[in-house]
Amino acid sequence: MTASELVLPTCDFTVFGATGDLALRKLLPGLYQREREHQLPEGTRIIGVSRSDLGDDGYRDMVSEALHEHLADDDLEAGAMHRLLSRIHYLSLDAASGDDWHQLHGLLKDRPAKDGKDPEKDVVRVYYLAVASHLFGRICERLDDLGLATPNSRIVLEKPIGHDLASSQRINDAIGQVFDESQIFRIDHYLGKESVQNLLVTRFANVFLEPLWSSRWVDHVKITVSESLGLEGRAGYYDDAGALRDMVQNHLLQMLCLVAMEPPTQVGGNGDSVRDEKLKVLRALAPLTGADVDTATVRGQYTTYAEELLRPSNTETYVALRAEIQNWRWAGVPFYLRTGKKLARKESRIDVVFKTPDHAMFPGSEGGTTPNQLTIRMQPDEGMQLHVTAKQPGPGGIRLVPVSLDLSYDSAFAERCPDPYERLLMDVMRGIQTLFMRRDEVEAAWSWVEPILDRWDEMPVEPVRYHPGSEGPAAADRLLARDGRSWSETTA
Repeated sequence: MTASELVLPTCDFTVFGATGDLALRKLLPGLYQREREHQLPEGTRIIGVSRSDLGDDGYRDMVSEALHEHLADDDLEAGAMHRLLSRIHYLSLDAASGDDWHQLHGLLKDRPAKDGKDPEKDVVRVYYLAVASHLFGRICERLDDLGLATPNSRIVLEKPIGHDLASSQRINDAIGQVFDESQIFRIDHYLGKESVQNLLVTRFANVFLEPLWSSRWVDHVKITVSESLGLEGRAGYYDDAGALRDMVQNHLLQMLCLVAMEPPTQVGGNGDSVRDEKLKVLRALAPLTGADVDTATVRGQYTTYAEELLRPSNTETYVALRAEIQNWRWAGVPFYLRTGKKLARKESRIDVVFKTPDHAMFPGSEGGTTPNQLTIRMQPDEGMQLHVTAKQPGPGGIRLVPVSLDLSYDSAFAERCPDPYERLLMDVMRGIQTLFMRRDEVEAAWSWVEPILDRWDEMPVEPVRYHPGSEGPAAADRLLARDGRSWSETTA
């Protein structure tokens, strides 16, 4: 059954950390867009929870300002705005303490029976934890103590879950004491991007591509997530995490899994078919340990980082690495991953670069063949490009030129491309887990990343520097150059 066929249930959507950047920039705008499409059922409530002393009206004003700031003017409709704001309630509550939780208990329990039905059974409770992960276990414990963790409840966790494997396991253990795995939604918003989801369709719904999707025809794969901004108010969190924990352990490894996984038996349902295949990829990653870390990773930091942080730090703002998957399909194919802040552009993309033809079919021709390449763009301008070699029109011989077949979602589809959080929030309400990470996935990713972190701690060499607005450190280019490759190869 597809998402469009599943009716949304009436829901109490509680956001812990409701005054934070994530809630105001992504979650509430996402819920507004669904309200605008008349998708939120009658009786659905949105409950903001934070330490700020606001009240219902104060929080509604804050949400209204956020919607005007983060949404396009064309998307703002008075009727939809009124409907959304009328659903909103606010509670001043310190999630780290035991005080004032009775307010949440009273509000959630304050639902009269409708048509003789028990509201405890008919209303889905979603608890979105947009707070630091060390609070996850405490919040779940309090929900359980108050009888608010019902069988019809779902808990949403933001990344990163923990600081390392051990802390991740402790947090997951605490959550698992209260909620069943089927109720836990570990969110990675990159999996909600249309282009990332379309990668599954491109691979498995188009018969021409899957036979080429292996080491027989693929030369290498590159995954890039670059940001043009710096710390932007996240200095405390970011300096404690760094780029490897913040981006590689979740976003980039998840994209690698979708590129490399075997065909699932189905896409949909409880999501385990897809997640089983992703887990196999994570467990097949060749370990990077000891001296291998020195040659297969690059750790960088932009030159003005310490000035923004107001103190010296060796935290990396840039990571590039070379990974290999030890299985039949991908043996010998390098996967190059890179991510960083304060780079030349904001860009997220996957490049699958195919091998060159074994035999030169056009001797004496002008130009030359370039490797075929499939590029999946997550941002900006979501879409795909297939780079091929073609003959330039004209008489007098053959001139080979690189060209691209381009699919832009904005051009191909008339409707607005939803923000990833819109899709993921609706999947939570419906109980669809395909695009969410399972516990064993998270811990397998930590198991692979942790030896890299350990090596960096053992060998406390300062990160290589790069200038803000650049392409990143030169060492990242040398990482590929040693293999005779580069980050940018296709000129079409």
